Order: sequence, then structure tokens, then C-alpha cells
Amino acid sequence: MDVIESDLPGVGKKHEVDLGDGSSLVIVTHNTGQRELYRKPDDDADSEKLVELSDRMARMVGTILEGAYFQPVQSEHVETMLTEGTLLEWYAVEANSPLVGETLESADVGRNTGVTVVAIQRGEDVISAPTSQIEIEAEDTLVVVGDRESCDAFEALLKGEQ
Repeated sequence: MDVIESDLPGVGKKHEVDLGDGSSLVIVTHNTGQRELYRKPDDDADSEKLVELSDRMARMVGTILEGAYFQPVQSEHVETMLTEGTLLEWYAVEANSPLVGETLESADVGRNTGVTVVAIQRGEDVISAPTSQIEIEAEDTLVVVGDRESCDAFEALLKGEQ
């Protein structure tokens, strides 16, 4: 997927996302936070405005699209880039993971991998900012922040490959 970013002096930024079928989604982010979404059927066509969103509404829609509220496909691993080089990733804990029954402290996740566990989804509940004494359970989803190398090290630890 290609994303082209360009500055719009005095306005904000424009991102064009190649949708893979010859069309693209154009997102204009104003300095005020307002977003405008356009669909461009092909490179030679004019863009058709789809929707205009306030900053707050755009952030809410973004978190829904990201899967923060609901992930329709059961997945072991989901990632989101926060900034260049920093990822926010979700990892499903399988029953056979060596981390099951360990606390974040006893597993020494941060020192062993470099990631920070920022939340644990346990069934319908979310434990935000979990303490070091929280025990990891099978079927938890751990939400971590780190760079690519740290996230890869965490995945290896989670699977017992480290």
C-alpha cells in the first residue's frame, strides 16, 4: 500500500492512499484538526468529497478503523505505527505460551525485550496501565509499545522462542 504525503502550506497536510484498484483515498488534515476525505477514481479524475470530520470525530473513527473497539478477525498479532519507528502492537497469548502464569515483573518483559506493556485486554475488560504484579493469562491480548526489534523480541518471548 502506497501513501503519499504532501504539505499544504497554510492548510495542513494531504495524504493519498492507493486503494489497489487504481483509485485512491485522499485525506486532507487541516491545521485546525478538521479532516476531509475524498475518493479519487483514478489519477486523471477529480476527487469526490466523501465526508468532513471534526478533529474529535476523526480520532474516534480512526480508533474504530484501527480495531481499538472491535477486531472482527481473530488475529495473533495486530500492529499500528505511532511514529516513525515506534509501534503499538496487540499480541494474543496462547495457552501454551511460557508467559502464562507469569507476572509482568517475573517475566521481566521490559528488560528482556525493550517493549512496554500498556494494556491487557481480558475478555470484555481492558486493564490499562497494568502494574508489574498483574498475572498474564491464556487468551489475554497484550498491547505493547516499542520499536520493531523490541516487538520482534517480545513476540519470540511470548512464543517461547527466546
